[in-house]
Amino acid sequence: METPHGWLVAFLITVAVETPIVVALTRGHPTAAGRRALIAVFAQLVTHPLVWFVFPRIVGLTGRSSLALSELWAWLAEAAFYGVVLPGISPARALGVSAIANAASILAGLALL
Repeated sequence: METPHGWLVAFLITVAVETPIVVALTRGHPTAAGRRALIAVFAQLVTHPLVWFVFPRIVGLTGRSSLALSELWAWLAEAAFYGVVLPGISPARALGVSAIANAASILAGLALL
């Protein structure tokens, strides 16, 4: 069973990896970089606890299917959030930003295992 301490470490790694990527990939957006960073952290704060604590406990999901489903959730939820809170960002760009940021944090997590 995952612990709150384990979640916090994983969350901080996620924030450290994803936030600069989101800020860089949304460069040129009229929203200030600091605000875009806060938006990224908030999106991760909403999705990460579910990825960590909820999806692994869904009955019938194996480790791999739980990981795949939880990462799909994080990607789409964060993309939708970026699309709503960053006016003018296209759906394709929001999906791309979220995909790249989430892929980087997955790879970082796997590398640290």
